[in-house]
Amino acid sequence: MPASRLWVVDVYGRVFSLSTAGQQWEQCHDAQMEFKRVTAAQQCCWGIACDNNVYLNLHASDLPIRYQETTYENQRWNPIGGFSDHLLPSDRWQWSDITGLKHQPFDSFELPSSSWEWEGDWYVDENFEGEPTEKEGWTYAIDFPAFYTKNKKMTSCVRRRRWLRYRRYKDMDTWAKIPSPQMETPDPFSDISCGGWDISEEPRGRLSLWAVSLLGKVWFREGIYHHNPEGSMWEEQSVPGEVLQISCGPRDLVWAVLWEGQLAVRQGITRDCPKGTSWVEMDSPSPDGGAIHVAVGINTVWALTKDNKVWFRRGIDSHNPCGLGWISMVGEMITINVGLNDQVFAICCEDRAVYFRQGVTSSELSGKTWKAISVPRDGDRSHSSASANSLQSAGCFFSGEVRAQSVVSDVESDTEKVSTDGASCLVTSTSPESVVDAPTDHPDQPMETPKPRIPKVTSDSFISELISDREPAKSLREGGSAGPAVLEEEETLPGEGEVIAPCADVAISPSQSGRPLDAQWSNVDLEEAQGQQAQTGVALEAADTSSLSSVATYTLAMEDPYGTDEHPLWAWVSGGGCSVDSHSHLNWFNSMNTSLLVQSVQSVQSMSPSVTPAQTAAWRRQIFEQLSERTKREMDNFKHYEQAIEQSVWVKKGTMQWWRDWKPYKWIDVHFALEQFSGSDGNKDGILFIYYNFYEEKKYLHAFVNELTILVPVLNESKHTFAIYTPERTKQRFPIRLAAATELEMHDWLALLSVSCCHSRGIQGPPSKQAIWSITCKGDIFVSEPSPDLEAMPYPTPCDQMFWRQVGGHLRMVECNSVGIVWGIGYDHTAWVYTGGYGGGFFQGLASSTDNIYTQTDVKSVYIYENQRWNPLEGFTNRGLPTDRYMWSDASGLHECTKTNMKPPSTQWTWVSDWTIDYSVSCGTDKEGWQYAADFPVSYHGRKGKTDFVRRRRWARKCKLTTTGPWQEIPPVALSDVTILPCAAQSNVDEVHLWAISNKGDVLCRLGVTALTPAGSSWLHVGTDQPFKSISIGAASQVWAIARDGSAFYRGSVSPQSPAGDCWYHIPSPSKQKLKQVSVGRTSVLTVDENGNLWYRQGVTPSYPQGSSWEHISNNVRKVSVGPLDQVWIIADKVQGSHSLSCGTVCHRLGVQPVEPKGMSWDYGIGGGWDHITVRGNSMEPPRVCLPSLTDTSAPAPRSPLPVRNMEVDSSAGGS
Repeated sequence: MPASRLWVVDVYGRVFSLSTAGQQWEQCHDAQMEFKRVTAAQQCCWGIACDNNVYLNLHASDLPIRYQETTYENQRWNPIGGFSDHLLPSDRWQWSDITGLKHQPFDSFELPSSSWEWEGDWYVDENFEGEPTEKEGWTYAIDFPAFYTKNKKMTSCVRRRRWLRYRRYKDMDTWAKIPSPQMETPDPFSDISCGGWDISEEPRGRLSLWAVSLLGKVWFREGIYHHNPEGSMWEEQSVPGEVLQISCGPRDLVWAVLWEGQLAVRQGITRDCPKGTSWVEMDSPSPDGGAIHVAVGINTVWALTKDNKVWFRRGIDSHNPCGLGWISMVGEMITINVGLNDQVFAICCEDRAVYFRQGVTSSELSGKTWKAISVPRDGDRSHSSASANSLQSAGCFFSGEVRAQSVVSDVESDTEKVSTDGASCLVTSTSPESVVDAPTDHPDQPMETPKPRIPKVTSDSFISELISDREPAKSLREGGSAGPAVLEEEETLPGEGEVIAPCADVAISPSQSGRPLDAQWSNVDLEEAQGQQAQTGVALEAADTSSLSSVATYTLAMEDPYGTDEHPLWAWVSGGGCSVDSHSHLNWFNSMNTSLLVQSVQSVQSMSPSVTPAQTAAWRRQIFEQLSERTKREMDNFKHYEQAIEQSVWVKKGTMQWWRDWKPYKWIDVHFALEQFSGSDGNKDGILFIYYNFYEEKKYLHAFVNELTILVPVLNESKHTFAIYTPERTKQRFPIRLAAATELEMHDWLALLSVSCCHSRGIQGPPSKQAIWSITCKGDIFVSEPSPDLEAMPYPTPCDQMFWRQVGGHLRMVECNSVGIVWGIGYDHTAWVYTGGYGGGFFQGLASSTDNIYTQTDVKSVYIYENQRWNPLEGFTNRGLPTDRYMWSDASGLHECTKTNMKPPSTQWTWVSDWTIDYSVSCGTDKEGWQYAADFPVSYHGRKGKTDFVRRRRWARKCKLTTTGPWQEIPPVALSDVTILPCAAQSNVDEVHLWAISNKGDVLCRLGVTALTPAGSSWLHVGTDQPFKSISIGAASQVWAIARDGSAFYRGSVSPQSPAGDCWYHIPSPSKQKLKQVSVGRTSVLTVDENGNLWYRQGVTPSYPQGSSWEHISNNVRKVSVGPLDQVWIIADKVQGSHSLSCGTVCHRLGVQPVEPKGMSWDYGIGGGWDHITVRGNSMEPPRVCLPSLTDTSAPAPRSPLPVRNMEVDSSAGGS
């Protein structure tokens, strides 16, 4: 989980934030003014400053915020001059929007605020629906408005072209003032709250911002989303009375507190109406006192009453935003806030500390207890190695007059002279965190006295203001009976700007100081102070010893006028951008104790005797000699004995269920046994036995462990099943399927069998850099170590003999290269980088590495469909024909799936949201999410037609998986595709090119990616005119990409000196096909279209890298991966097995060579159920095989290659 922040404001108006991965409050130093309140989201923080203006602090990201301004140039043809700007009176404007109703010349576009800047000038968009246009971007039509084409026809009387210009938001990580005309908000704001980011995913980054004015009015900020973070305008909302405070949750909860103490709940908040429609009034939680504060989350509401009591509202959900009743909670707070995942933060009225509500889960929203967040601030001196109360221990005393040092008694002077023999009296200025001990070891060496740094102060009000919030500090020890106010300090130097007067064994007389004893602060000039230093310099140089008894110390540092060593007093807290849950590991509650422990350890170490490097070297040499003698004594005398080899047999038995191999197929109870043994050569092997009854006769199946090729967990709603493959069963597409009684038992067997298979094949440790990675449709990750003969010609290693082992974690796709850099993307578009470990998940002990294993989470959506049919009497209802699909079903309609009976994919997944309508369905939906069609099942569309008699809409619910694996998260950009430069086996590339596409379609280039730092350092945005969905980089740094409209692009001039290249070249797609994925090797470029056809790009050469045409290779292809040696692997559908067609099968293209780069046939490997494969790390050159001469009769005949099975071929696919 990436780090997020908790925001607070102290009583002085300073803004601080605390990272979930940090241990101290970090002050927002950019703020040059005090703030009243802040409200945070994950991507930004809003605040109300003391000047009553609203400010926005937008967190910096690797992806810039860019907004595309668009205008259209319209022209009409006339017989005299051809196309010109002279339009008919009834025509649209010459420069207009897409509808033609709004006049939009270039000079009408202005920047919304000073936080934006133009990226460049206006330019013509030369793309039309993914295809390049001719003649400077013009598109033609018969008249306005009509259907436009890129080709001019005889009937084309009008034309238009689109002009584009981008503006960029520049004020990142700084407080930017939100422009607000006086006519919009006549009175200033007193409260503000943001939320609503989970109401809908479109538009991206949409927020709901509510504000309350001093007169009790409520305002809503319109138009806040990713490309317009500041919003557009304030709109006043009607309220049932004067409002005191308001709170907005991540979804549809908005509560407000009225001046009289009642509460108001906003109703009617939906995706299309985020500001709601009406209010419902609620009574205060306590009849004795009205409410003063309310805080809402996703399914929770908390409130505070006038007596500072805390109240929790039960029964809150999306269907009942008002809840059922109030529950009184423990604690007295002055403010409260609900963050992400319904976590609760509050400020206690007693000590003004921030408290975190522990134990808040989805099943127990009220939590268990309050726990104070005890971390220091970044400027606290108590966090350094100095004293925890440096002001008091330094003897600081603030007043309006300067007091001279009193006469010190002889007894005290003698005592201090012994303890500080040779110490010089210092007049210096250091940082507040520095600690310097007076030297005592070398009394004869003179010590250079630094010059004092005294600021010039010319106002009494400055000092009085500076000390108004401080209490007089008490001295640590007082000096006997000698005079008043002798201030002494410990062995620490004052902070920056502090002045220590010269100290000696005699008092400073008024003549020496140059001013009366009780003179008030008026003008302290630097020149005057230097004069005093010169007068007292003689006494300093003449003194052999001097006391470190301190005189008055005056702190004049302006950067911390409120005293950093005091206990922080917080006034406001906002957790809307703080992502924590019940499993989060926070370092917020013990950092104070840790710092004190470190100080005590350092103090103990300072008292220990020092060890010289020479002594250390001598000890090491002595220990090494003793160990060498012991080794020789214990080992050399027994070399003539034969080494003992353990020969043993070990058996593990259990009961399971087995999916019978013959009809009728069903689950039957069996006994399962694994017998392991060690041979005389020390190698381990084993046999699997499955004992079953057949017509009351006991029989068994067996398989040698060294013949097993893969162990795969299988998704099953009712059973905990896994599949066991051998080469023969891989050919049949019919594995051994077993079901355990519990999930834990299944994981135990899988871990044991995996370790046994690895031992029998001599495989241990992490995968090699040449490994082939693959992912199942379930999200499980597998790797295979390629043999040198895998790509050998003419007899390669068959795919069905490859051994696959599982790696912990959960991903949707993975990419690698031969340097060892591996990246993965989860179902929630989170990017992960491989750490070099192995195991994780259910692998424990020797099956998993002890380090480089981290917690990994993934979130994905489960979909069900609501189906309806139209009838003349009632319209669309959930009563269908007897032959129709289920009214609640899956996508195919063959299985009934309702909201109540639908379960997560497995017991490892847990629900994290409720069922919501999914509007992001292909082909679009109406405002209620429905798609229409003539009948089930045909193509659906978002608008109802006259012949549409059925409709459906998709419901989505998110579930979350928490596991472990050798993966580390790379925040904060969500990705949909990634590609890594394939390198040669012995490549010494300093920096590896890595390209990616964000889940919104932006093209990114990762900088700083090396073998030592595979995660890289930062993202570089590469501009595009439309969103992309697939990208791939070849061994010669050739970058190909697929846009979301199915068109292909080539990036020119990509090199180590220019990692982002210079421009995109449009590549025409195959005829009547839309591409969806591309993969580039050393010289080959292959793509897959949306119909499952595999295409090869002909004519790609170094001088013409765009190629010339597309050639069809195969169909029924889901994914393709081209390796660094141009080897081709795919995930194929409809592969024939012994029982049925298999979907999601790993296939290898045979016969790929320079003279035949398209290959000749397919070899089939593991499957089905596979969803992704990458061979871009396998750069091992195949061995060269010398074929025997055909005339040599003595040579043995070569073995025939494996029979190759062909997939179904769609004859309708054609090349271009």
